[in-house]
Parts: sequence; structure tokens; C-alpha cells
Amino acid sequence: MIRTLLLSTAAALSLAAGAAAQNVALVNAKVWTGTDAGTLENATIYISNGNVEGVGVNFAPPSGTQLIDVAGNWVTPGIIAPFSRVGTVEVGAEDSTNDTSASGSPFSVALRAADGFNPAATPVDVTRIEGVTRIAVAPANGGSMIAGQGFMADTSGAPDSITNERAFVYVDLGEGGAGLAGGSRPAAWSALRGAFADARGYPARFMAHNEGDTLTRADAQAFGPAVRGQQLILVSAHRASDLRLVMDLKTENPNLNLAIVGADEGWIVADELADADIPVIIDPFSNLPGSFAQLGATSRNAERLIEAGVPTAFAHLGNSGHQSRLVLQSAGNAVANGVDFDDAMAAMTTVPADIFGLQGIGSIERGNVADLVVWDGDPLEVSSAPTSIFIDGVAQSLESRQTKLRDRYLSLDETEKPLAYKR
Repeated sequence: MIRTLLLSTAAALSLAAGAAAQNVALVNAKVWTGTDAGTLENATIYISNGNVEGVGVNFAPPSGTQLIDVAGNWVTPGIIAPFSRVGTVEVGAEDSTNDTSASGSPFSVALRAADGFNPAATPVDVTRIEGVTRIAVAPANGGSMIAGQGFMADTSGAPDSITNERAFVYVDLGEGGAGLAGGSRPAAWSALRGAFADARGYPARFMAHNEGDTLTRADAQAFGPAVRGQQLILVSAHRASDLRLVMDLKTENPNLNLAIVGADEGWIVADELADADIPVIIDPFSNLPGSFAQLGATSRNAERLIEAGVPTAFAHLGNSGHQSRLVLQSAGNAVANGVDFDDAMAAMTTVPADIFGLQGIGSIERGNVADLVVWDGDPLEVSSAPTSIFIDGVAQSLESRQTKLRDRYLSLDETEKPLAYKR
């Protein structure tokens, strides 16, 4: 009954307010704040003009504020998926719906995944209704180890949901990148050093022609902010030896803003990663030797990285636009294998917010953006689900194409079903 009431409340708020943020207060909430305040019992969160304007156990919202009693349920910051392909692919095997890569393009760094984003794609709704309110969308590698520019977006499905078109550059420095760069890791690292030289030498070294050692003129210009440390470089690598090379790159270029995605053997070099202050984005479900670069994969990777002090974010790593929502199950799996509940929650909220420089997102405190999720149980239990979701203070729909199909056919009278073809 409580869940039904909350669903009705969220839907009514969304329909009534459209794209406008509401002034409401969530009362009687169990709030995981993501701050030093920890988890608050019987707390109130006041939302005004898209922001959290008050939170606390004894906080009283302004008179006349609409109150929503969440009946002691969990309220958390909106979940951040720090690696996804949401909105850039619908059906992976159908090229007309897949804009993740461009193997025939002469460009690499200059490719912007944001140009292929469809906020109305079905995976956006599928991702949102699982509690994910922000997504980092990475391009896939096509013909180059440097895939291009990734972006940040919210999952509202609004036309203006992209919040940063050039959030990071995605580079594969593992075995995949090696194959694209010429067939070996030495070839990949030579190509990367050449790309750095081209970007740093732009535009002077391109005066006579359009090609650098590695990059075209457009790519060298696009890579400039990243090599100057003004843009995040997201590096895919798994093997411990590859991770050490990434750390060497940071030592040689201390101004770089680097994060590693994958890091299945990260636990082997956890202390070194912590000393280098390089964050990682890992999939706690990746615990088997799926390749020669992952022979040291273990279900204890997350636990060991976090214990060593490595900033660690969780993601469900894969090419499907529909499965980024599984980040919550990945986090639950990490808790089952030694990770503290608070650390697991931070790995989906505060840590990815820090990695991508998301100001005012990832925690619940006064002045922050009101990205909030109300749950009907423990957020990390596989049987739990959101009952209300707010993005920028706006109550979101909990419908997707799948839920509509479910509701349409779940209790359909036999007389209303279409006739099957008869022989």
C-alpha cells in the first residue's frame, strides 16, 4: 500500500508540474546523506527550486510546504553510472541504432558521443527507473585506441539533458587498444605519445599539412585540453603491468587528470594507485579471468582497492545501453564480498561525482542539486526498487516501455487479445 501511494504521489507531482521543480519536503525518511552526517533516521529533506535547501532530523520546512511522508524508507542521492552507453545504442546488432563507434572515420579524439545521444531512447527510461539519475556516456573504440569525447547527462529524457558534452576523452590502453594501434602494447603507447606531441604542438606542427605523427588537425585541437590537464582522460586498462604504465604516465605528466576504467588486477597495485591518487571505475561482477589481461580478477578487488585508499567507483561495464542500471547489483555484490555498505554507496554517488567534477551532486546537503531517490527497501537489495525519483528537484516518471507493456498485457482479458493466425 505504501509503495502504491508513493508511486501515485510521484506520478501526480510529475504530471502537475511538468518540467518545473517543486517545493516539497520528504518527511519521516531514512537518509543516506553521503556526508560526514552519515545516515539520518526520521529526517526531513526540503526541496526548493531544484535544490536541497534543508536536511536534518529536527529540520522544519517552511509553512505551507507540500509534505510527502516516505514512511521511514531509505532516501539516497541519485545514483551515478560512471560508465555507460545509454542513449547511443538501442540494439547493438542493428547498425542504424548504434552510434557508439565509427570504425570508418578518419577522426578519433574529435568524435563527440554527444552528437549521437538520443534522450528519447528506451534505455534512458529503463536506467532512470532503477534509481540512476546521472550517466557518463563513453564512445566505443572504432578504428583508433582513442575513441573520442564522452559526455555527462541526466536521465530525465529531456531534450536538454546533456550537462557536459566534453566531459572526458576515452582511451583504451589495454589489449583492445593494442590491437587497434598496430598489434601490440608498445604500438599503443607509441601512438599515445605521438598524440600527446601532436596536441602540444598544435597548431604550429600542422602549418604545412593536416597530419601529425598520430592525429589529424581536428583531433590534435580536440585533444589539447586533455593533455593540458583541463579535461579528464578516462583510460581503459585491466592488467597490473598496464596500470603501472598509466601511473608512469601520470608521474611524467603530473598535471594530467586521469581515471582508470576496468582495473580488474587493480588490487595487485592498490597501494601504488593510492599513492598516485588515480581513481578507478571497476565492475565488482568482473571476477573471472575473461582474458589474459584479467587473470588476476577476483571478487575481492573492490574491497582491497578501497582498503588501500584508492578512490573507487562502481559501474556495470559493457556495451549494452540497457544494462548500466545494474550498477546497483554490482554494488550489492561488492558488499557481499567484504565492502562496507557506506563505501559501496559512495562508489555510486560521491566518488563518481568527484571523478567527473560534478559540483553539488552525489550527496544530500543544503545547496546541492536535488537528485534524490526514495526506495522501498535497502537500496542494495536486489528486490528493492525506487518509489520516487527526483532530478533537479523534479519528480520523474517511473514508467518505461517495458512497464507499459507489462501493465497492458498482465491482466488482459482473453477476449481482448488479438487472434493468432489460424492454419
